[in-house]
Amino acid sequence: MHAVEVRDHIMIAHSFKGEVFGPAQKMHGATFVVDAAVMARDLDDNGIVIDIGRAHEVLKEVLAPLNFSNLDEVPEFAGKNTTTEFLTRHIFEALATAARADRLGRPAGELHAIRVTLHESHVARAWYEGEI
Repeated sequence: MHAVEVRDHIMIAHSFKGEVFGPAQKMHGATFVVDAAVMARDLDDNGIVIDIGRAHEVLKEVLAPLNFSNLDEVPEFAGKNTTTEFLTRHIFEALATAARADRLGRPAGELHAIRVTLHESHVARAWYEGEI
């Protein structure tokens, strides 16, 4: 399996509901480093998985509505805990939609999967991986 990974970051604010979250039930900020890996079983005729430049542009586009936002105020997240795990799936879905629209420089049918990793800190990260 071949993969190309692009990286960006977002800064957000949010709070959680539930005793399990302890002090994180209060409003707090987070800066996430976001890695998005696109996988293909084979390279294309150009010798690539995807176009790195296009992938980076799409990742920036997907992250823009989240960056510098209070996620508690985002209507589509109403009633949800915007945990790191939750956000990995949300970003994956947006990237998979872009891939299916052939926006990554290669037809979606030639791609296999996307993995989105959010680094919460130097000691903790979460990821979601799914087929396209």
